[in-house]
Amino acid sequence: MEQHEEDEQDRDREQHYDVVSAFIKSLRASDPDAALYFAARMLEAGEDPRFLARRLVVFASEDVGNAEPSALALAVAAYQAVERIGMPEARINLAQAVTFLACAPKSNASYVALNRASEAVQRHGAAPVPLHLRNAPTALLRELGYARDYRYPHDEPGGFVDEWNLPAELGDARFYEPSRNGAESAVAERLADWRARRRPRGDP
Repeated sequence: MEQHEEDEQDRDREQHYDVVSAFIKSLRASDPDAALYFAARMLEAGEDPRFLARRLVVFASEDVGNAEPSALALAVAAYQAVERIGMPEARINLAQAVTFLACAPKSNASYVALNRASEAVQRHGAAPVPLHLRNAPTALLRELGYARDYRYPHDEPGGFVDEWNLPAELGDARFYEPSRNGAESAVAERLADWRARRRPRGDP
């Protein structure tokens, strides 16, 4: 292969990833027109529609999250439609998903929370599971304190238990901080109430 052909292929690959990047960033910026344009660019260039559908499924959780919980279901449905219907009609399913996700309220709080939890695992290692949360299938394990004092949330008022479930080494670490966007605003209020009601560590 001659050098100019290699250079042209490199430029094509670079442009491909530039368009993919522009597509995702347009969705994140809540710009349905730009997102549709870059989606059309990829489809007209012969991109596998399943590639776009997979990116939409990831985007639904990473960038929309609990601000619009139905986003993931819609994105998965679009992926399934693309697989079952194929082109050219599948572009219609993609268009619906693209416009819905672009116009949905945005939150990356779940994604950020998982990264924080992963950092805690790396920092603290395999911290012991609290005794009350451990599985106790035998009498011996129950004698050792496994599952002792476990409280079944469905038997508690409001389905809430005010005890701590994180390993003691992690203290009162908080990973998930809900946004105030879309449906996640109600989640933020509910979680703030639960955290305020959770009794201090060490209290009987």
